[in-house]
Amino acid sequence: MAKTINMSDLRGKSDEELGAFIKTTTKELLDVRFNNYTNQLADTSKIGKLRRDLARATTVRAERSALTATATAKA
Repeated sequence: MAKTINMSDLRGKSDEELGAFIKTTTKELLDVRFNNYTNQLADTSKIGKLRRDLARATTVRAERSALTATATAKA
């Protein structure tokens, strides 16, 4: 995943798709970190890109959980 994903693309995903994206990005980040540690990674900027993508996705998930929490509190 060399290209980063937009927030609007993440917000357009369903909860299941977002969870799958977070899971695959976490696994890919772990693999990239191991490759960097063993000096097999050619593009070290990929680590930062994956970290930012993961942070964006977890932010969207937190926004959704906050919205549902306020909606249930008001009801």
